Amino acid sequence: MTASQINIAKFIQSPERAASTAEERSLFRRAVAERASRKAIVAQGVEMTFNSGALASPVLQGVDLDISYGEIQLLMGPSGSGKTTLLSILAGILTPTSGKVYLLGEEITGMSKEALSKFRLNNIGFIFQGFNLFPALTAQENVEIALRMKGISGRAGRQEAQALLRQVGLVDRFSYLPRDLSGGQKQRVAIARALAGNPRLIMADEPTASLDSHSGHTVIELLRDLAKESNRTVLIVTHDPRLIDVADRVTHLEDGVLVS
Repeated sequence: MTASQINIAKFIQSPERAASTAEERSLFRRAVAERASRKAIVAQGVEMTFNSGALASPVLQGVDLDISYGEIQLLMGPSGSGKTTLLSILAGILTPTSGKVYLLGEEITGMSKEALSKFRLNNIGFIFQGFNLFPALTAQENVEIALRMKGISGRAGRQEAQALLRQVGLVDRFSYLPRDLSGGQKQRVAIARALAGNPRLIMADEPTASLDSHSGHTVIELLRDLAKESNRTVLIVTHDPRLIDVADRVTHLEDGVLVS
């Protein structure tokens, strides 16, 4: 039997569970792994339930998602739809109740904590809603500390931090503390920090929520341009419809389910 001989229709809702024989399940797993080898991010049947005592709260329900290399993907939805939970699972910060996640062809849901931590450090840059800059460190030092975690320090770290800040248009802000920067400038520092060490994946959680319309759009356009230059894959979780025009693809999440 070949994969093409399986009745694909019965796999649409819950693919792996629908396979009726060991051979079909094996073929399905091989098909998923083969697809994952060609995509930057693959989520297959991801479900997440949070338990509080006897109460079980399902947050994600059978999420399937593919993101290609070099693609800017928006994941949109209202507050409470499960966007941040899904981002955390795709980044390997949370472990799903069931399902699998592949990043850069590797199944991260099967990794040990140590291996997963190393994978994140080497391959993922993060951008947060609240910037998450160290208030006592300058813009350059905030980028340098990320580089130091990746084994780049001393003169090499200083030079790369300055090069990254130039890329994001902060050539005259190296020595400024976060309190002396505007919201848009802080997020530019956060982008420079996310790019430290040249990760292949960038994941951003509501990166424009603390910015006005103009600053937010400008910052995301900058992120898009920098990502495209290096064929990085960017996943942005947002409820901001003003960002739709900077994306290659937009996916909507409602009540834990992806919808067209």
